Amino acid sequence: MYDQRTDEYQDIRDAVRALCAEFPDEYHRKIDHERAYPEEFVEALTRAGWMAALIPEEYGGSGLGLTEASVIMEEINRSGGNSGACHGQMYVINTLIKHGSEEQKRKYLPRIATGDLRLQSMAVTEPTTGSDTTKIKTNAVRKGENWVINGQKVWISRVQHSDLIIVLARTTPVDQVKKPSDGMSIFIVDAKEAQAKGQLVVKPIPNMVNHETNELFFDNLEVPAENLIGTEGAGFKHLLSGLNAERVLIAAECIGDGYWFTDRVVKYTKERVVFGRPIGANQGVQFPIAEAFIEVEAANLMRWQACRLYDADQPCGAEANMAKYLAAKSSWEAANACIQFHGGFGFANEYDVERKFRETRLYQVAPISTNMILGYIGQHVLGLPKSY
Repeated sequence: MYDQRTDEYQDIRDAVRALCAEFPDEYHRKIDHERAYPEEFVEALTRAGWMAALIPEEYGGSGLGLTEASVIMEEINRSGGNSGACHGQMYVINTLIKHGSEEQKRKYLPRIATGDLRLQSMAVTEPTTGSDTTKIKTNAVRKGENWVINGQKVWISRVQHSDLIIVLARTTPVDQVKKPSDGMSIFIVDAKEAQAKGQLVVKPIPNMVNHETNELFFDNLEVPAENLIGTEGAGFKHLLSGLNAERVLIAAECIGDGYWFTDRVVKYTKERVVFGRPIGANQGVQFPIAEAFIEVEAANLMRWQACRLYDADQPCGAEANMAKYLAAKSSWEAANACIQFHGGFGFANEYDVERKFRETRLYQVAPISTNMILGYIGQHVLGLPKSY
């Protein structure tokens, strides 16, 4: 089959594929069935150094860029895995790398690089505000040498498999700031300690995908003053570096899914014979597959553009959003073609199509919905009136 995934990152691709080959479909199928966390898989990625790809070399990491990180995430999904179990560390850590103090970086990054600590989780979204982040109600008040956080978050992933969480809280009331995006700050929180003290309660949310996500309740959570990341009140701005990275990495994962689906459906439709010929000979089968593949290839190009800008410290909000939109759309089209032309077998667990189908559907909604992206492009790129 046509394969354009031979490029200057082939060494990374080959190494990640080799590691993923040790965790075949049966492994991921079992994890999904048990609604478990792929602990062995994440540990293997960590030991191999892939989870420390973005950490600078002076702190024990590889010092790679978002481009290389995106290749790692793509290959995990392309190999049949689900990067959702571990991608948080890739984008959450960028906030610490770009805006953390030297003391914070020396304290946390080397231990994250070795796997002694995990920073997999970022708490931003709230039940009553959703995507309107400027209206968050979780607040932090300075009391002596601590900040005290109270509030609630929802759809916060991997908390149960993360030692540290980055939390966004309002430190100045919204009616006392010039811009609604001002007055919010970010803190690094020891999740295990907070839960042990009863200051953080984690409530899992069962959902259609094996993606561990939770509702969080902060009850007078005491955070040392030195755990404030960056400048007080500039937390939302600091967070954007991580959010853009998140969109790009999700795009790469969807591209990996898209290739997985097209590979699987091409193979199946070549082999499946009905009415005396392979079903892949029918244009009604060929065309949806070809269309999905074309869209995956186009999304891939936008991914590279977003990565290039991000790694050059250039503005990339539009490109990151467009990459995520195109990739999520193309992977979903590929998923639909794959399950459609597998027929009933597409719904059978043993083919893994239904599992990947559920996993890739998530990215029409999270971490930012398609409508939010369209609104962003309409306003910030096309100059249309503000819609939200």
